[in-house]
Amino acid sequence: MKRAGHRVGGETEAPQTPQTSKKQKTSFYGSVFGECPSMDWGSLPHHVILRVFQFLTLVDRARASSVCRRWNEVFHIPDLWRRFEFELSQPATSYLKSTHPDLIQQIIKRHADHLQYVSFKVDSSTESAEAACDILSQLVNCSIKTLGLISTAKPSFMNVSKAHFASALTVVFVNSKSLSSIKIDDTPLDDPSLKVLVANNSDTLKLLKMSSCPHVSPAGILCVADQCHGLKELALNYYILSDELLLALSSEKHVDLEHLRIDVVSENPGQVEFHTIKKQSWDALVKHSPKVNIVMYFFLYEEEFDVFFREETPVTHLYFGRAVSKAMLGRIGMNCPRLIELVVCANGLQPLDEELIQIAERCKNLTAMGLGECEVTCRGFLEFVKMCGGRLTQLSIMEEVLIPDSDYSLDRLHLEVSKHLGRMWFPDMMPTW
Repeated sequence: MKRAGHRVGGETEAPQTPQTSKKQKTSFYGSVFGECPSMDWGSLPHHVILRVFQFLTLVDRARASSVCRRWNEVFHIPDLWRRFEFELSQPATSYLKSTHPDLIQQIIKRHADHLQYVSFKVDSSTESAEAACDILSQLVNCSIKTLGLISTAKPSFMNVSKAHFASALTVVFVNSKSLSSIKIDDTPLDDPSLKVLVANNSDTLKLLKMSSCPHVSPAGILCVADQCHGLKELALNYYILSDELLLALSSEKHVDLEHLRIDVVSENPGQVEFHTIKKQSWDALVKHSPKVNIVMYFFLYEEEFDVFFREETPVTHLYFGRAVSKAMLGRIGMNCPRLIELVVCANGLQPLDEELIQIAERCKNLTAMGLGECEVTCRGFLEFVKMCGGRLTQLSIMEEVLIPDSDYSLDRLHLEVSKHLGRMWFPDMMPTW
């Protein structure tokens, strides 16, 4: 019997010790991850360096470009600049606004014609929003497809002069010629700017989000509806919504609208009178676009709800950010047969058993429900779940909403609800919507 380490010919082969194996392993991983001092970072493939750059902020990306010539070459590859978010904020130490303005100019000079998916994220300062407008004004060689203006805290863009903002947007609208998606909520967008957008991008525009733009009139959005025949998604304030607009979106020359989001907002109770949309206008839209999702966000006071849902309304998603009355929820159960999702953040101290049961009976498409500061008895809630059954794919109910009764404790309720949903369910400790 041969001893370990001896070969047939009598030559001895030194066994590989754990220390040798460990040394080789360290050397291998060191060559990949930089543990070896002799690592040549410039030898990494272009696609690896490009992937690294895509995860870096602009300031770190610029610093990384000085590692070596190869990294600097990758820094200027067009693919790296197709999608970019400019972050503009104060105070003076903010990188883009105050620390390195020359770098912004370098990017605009060398890569404006590469930018396709661009967003600007600004804080609440007017200076940041004005800086964003200055950058927009310089994108004269751009071919942007997606533009987003995002305020992390209001009202930054609204503090910019309308003339300055409109001038900056005009540069992008005129030069791009292929805009398909625009998100410009809470901005001083106006009707003349929309006309410029339509004149240059009517064949490509598919998504337009422009909620809380007080300088836009119904006539301005009608111009978009009449000319942008490929429009798929539209978000606006209720004050712009009109029978004429719905009929324009329902004309034969329009392709099917997929999403219509409507924000119904009131800051001063009693000072805003909300108009009524005719049932015939809603019906025309649904007939033309039978799969359209109509999403409504309500931020009203209870006394302002009077004009809504008195007739059948084809809304599919409803969100109530403030308290809503039992009577209003009763109307929803009667007049919203297309309802898919309902979120009620607050109601009061009156149980909503009857209203929820009516919603379950009439809203056969309901698949998602969220209840916050409301009340419903365990018995009433279980009846609602029984009627909806397994189609409730999302059920977010705060634990304090449920009132135990003589038939059901909370422990027993979650078992019964789980049985009817076909999956384990528990009430939430915090809202998930």
